[in-house]
Amino acid sequence: MTQQPNLQSIDGQSMNLTDHNLEQLKQLFPNVFTEGKIDFDALKSELGAHVEKENERYQFTWNGKEQAKRMATTPTLGTLRPAPEESVNWETTENLYIEGDNLEVLKLLQKSYFGKVKMIYIDPPYNTGKDFVYKDDFKDNLANYQRLTGQKDDEGNPLTTNSDSSGRYHSNWLNMMYPRLKLARNLLKDDGVIFISIDDNEVHNLRKICDEIFGEGNFVAELLWKRRASSAMADNNVSSDHEYVICYQKGLLKGFSGIEKDFKSYSNPDEDPRGDWVTGDLTVGMTASMRPNQAYDLIDPETGISYPHNPNRVWAYIPESMNKLIQEGRVIFPKDVEKRPMLKRFKNELKSTFNPFSS
Repeated sequence: MTQQPNLQSIDGQSMNLTDHNLEQLKQLFPNVFTEGKIDFDALKSELGAHVEKENERYQFTWNGKEQAKRMATTPTLGTLRPAPEESVNWETTENLYIEGDNLEVLKLLQKSYFGKVKMIYIDPPYNTGKDFVYKDDFKDNLANYQRLTGQKDDEGNPLTTNSDSSGRYHSNWLNMMYPRLKLARNLLKDDGVIFISIDDNEVHNLRKICDEIFGEGNFVAELLWKRRASSAMADNNVSSDHEYVICYQKGLLKGFSGIEKDFKSYSNPDEDPRGDWVTGDLTVGMTASMRPNQAYDLIDPETGISYPHNPNRVWAYIPESMNKLIQEGRVIFPKDVEKRPMLKRFKNELKSTFNPFSS
């Protein structure tokens, strides 16, 4: 975050997101507002060819989706209450720990942290049938976290776990996730990212709602990690050992650094002024019939020794390019004719000092 996250810096009242969105739209298209209301015909005219005109289109929907959307924009009347007696180093800490229903808290953070968060990580319920509790009527109110983990609220309304026998098994989970992800996106900086842990139960649905909320083009990666050892008791002898971390960007991510390369193998035994180097392969996995112009005998200009091409793995360069590399002192010819010439690859010519990490 860009500022010290202490309770004094947080506005305790929630932000009216509908008013905020209207103000942004008014800045872009002031002419589509008439007496404070949106003229959708005028807005469609401004958007031109980008307006969808077909009645049938690809979309992802479920029971309760519209209510879930409204939940994201409905202000909360909740407030944040400081608890210095339960805190450590209250006056000097740069950390902020908030306990409460996460939907209410996300709404309360909108005013102070809208567009200011660099990275968000969430570990939501995986929807295994036991790991989260929801209200049967999908309504969200000021009920706090402690009530949501019980079986009934203070008014006696029943709360139930999301059993996989429920006809709204996936819908219940989506209705819980949608407003929270919508609010989380608001908190991200333009170059911010969000990481979300999930397993096989809802990874497909999580990708779909994130595509809608963050945009398909802002999908970064689906990272796979092994959570457990294989089980001999697995159904169908297929052990589900892996889980996922889904990553989306807000919109302007320049990229991850990756994993720093190991330069231990680089050295400069011949004191080349270009610096440390490592040997690289001078061939490619192409046959002579596939690359006939790269199938030739390579001759060391100093010794006259000829190194025949491998018909199953030709040289990586055509003769003209290879001769240029030789003139630049980039080709190492071995004294043993049974060995192959190698290419000098210089450290200072690397495009990056990092390797991409694998998903």
